[in-house]
Amino acid sequence: MPRSLAIKPFLRVLAGERQSVPPIWLMRQAGRYLPEYRAIREKASGFLDLCFDPQRAAEITLQPIRRFGFDAAILFSDILVVPHALGQRVTFEEGEGPRLDALKEPGALKSLARELDHSRLESVYETIIRVKQNLPPAVAFLGFCGAPWTLATYMIAGVGTTDQLPARLFAYRFPDAFAELIDILVEASASYLTRQFAAGVDAVQIFDTWAGVLPADEFRKWCIEPCARIVAKVRERVREAPIIGFPRGAGTELGCYLQGVAVNAVGIDWTAELAFVRDRIQTLRPVQGNLDPLALLVGGAALDRSIDGILQAFSRGPLIFNLGHGVLPDTPIAHVEQLVARVRGQPAHA
Repeated sequence: MPRSLAIKPFLRVLAGERQSVPPIWLMRQAGRYLPEYRAIREKASGFLDLCFDPQRAAEITLQPIRRFGFDAAILFSDILVVPHALGQRVTFEEGEGPRLDALKEPGALKSLARELDHSRLESVYETIIRVKQNLPPAVAFLGFCGAPWTLATYMIAGVGTTDQLPARLFAYRFPDAFAELIDILVEASASYLTRQFAAGVDAVQIFDTWAGVLPADEFRKWCIEPCARIVAKVRERVREAPIIGFPRGAGTELGCYLQGVAVNAVGIDWTAELAFVRDRIQTLRPVQGNLDPLALLVGGAALDRSIDGILQAFSRGPLIFNLGHGVLPDTPIAHVEQLVARVRGQPAHA
């Protein structure tokens, strides 16, 4: 058994082992709910600049590990660094989110490079090296990328949208051009994840945040098939690379996703019914999730009930405890401490 696997509970679960105390990390565990993050963010000229500052990005990655002792750190960056490295202009407006030069019609794809410009991402790889040098031995290190469908929704709309309508319309109206964009993103994402492994991450997660808006046939075409290709390409270069898939909102299509995408574990959002996941999904692969971020925000008895329900439902199989999406900015730190203590069976005020 590799030494890293032997001492990192998170990686043991990805290898299919059930742990009596499930490892825990949280999506967006480094973010605005932490005062130490806000202190760094206030001094940065912009969010993307912060992502490309190895010293600060490494510090932000490590902050929640120091404070809460999570079992995994996740690289502080953003999924939109991939469009940036393909030549699309990406900015972040304070309080308004990302802004990109929208790909409104098929001809706009000519503005994109066909291969990822890794020189634009060298600072990200430097961040990984810095974090790796400072992580406790038992803590795993996660890299990530956005899935092609989710990236395409931003690249086509130029902004985040509530219904992903611009990308959905583009895919129906211009299926060949949309397939070309997806092909570009598959190659870029696989290359990016491979370089993250080379820099030192232990595992990676593919975020398909907007997978749940697609009907079944489109889900297979634009979510399952591209993610399957990414996993295969990464493993051609990094043998047995541990990979988590997170097709948020996939619901009953989770089984189809796991049949098509050879991920080591699958992330579950908070809308998924626990018995369905236990009986139909956890029997196929380790699961990760799926606490409602609002339960964490509220805290108290509601949080305890939600935690206990997840632990009970998934107690017989391999589980990584996480949220069903990211930590909300107004979440009290005390509630995160309550979560960690309850998952680990510790006294509330230990």
